[in-house]
Amino acid sequence: MANKMRWRYGDTKPILAAVDSAVVIEIGDLLYLNTDDVRPASSQADGDGETVNQETFADNFIGVAAQQSRNGDTDEIRVDTAGVFEFICASATYEVGDNIGVDENADGDGLCDQTVAAVADAAYAIAKVARRATSATTTLFVEIESTVMHGGIAGGSPSG
Repeated sequence: MANKMRWRYGDTKPILAAVDSAVVIEIGDLLYLNTDDVRPASSQADGDGETVNQETFADNFIGVAAQQSRNGDTDEIRVDTAGVFEFICASATYEVGDNIGVDENADGDGLCDQTVAAVADAAYAIAKVARRATSATTTLFVEIESTVMHGGIAGGSPSG
């Protein structure tokens, strides 16, 4: 997906994070911490189903890329760890406070970098709906909460 600034409002609580030189990150990508560097959601190894993938990602969720990193780049990038962002989602209605996680791709073998989905449990969540959608919508305002930096939606302890 092309670089897309998804931030809409609120304090982003930015950090600088390392990126391996071979990892490509675009602005707007949902990122997780992999030992000592950040990677986009699609880089996470496929687990045993959608909820396992979502929970693993949520446990290591660091934030949203505010800068890109091209193949070969070695500079740290800015990562927003909080704030309200607008993401692509499945066409549905949403209520303020609904749990939102990273979406799984159509093949069911990995995660999407810039698409979110409603999740049944806070353990799978990286965000909460920040603006109600009473008519079916395919874009959604969500308030993210980095698990690594702030304990995440479920309020668990940081991991990574």
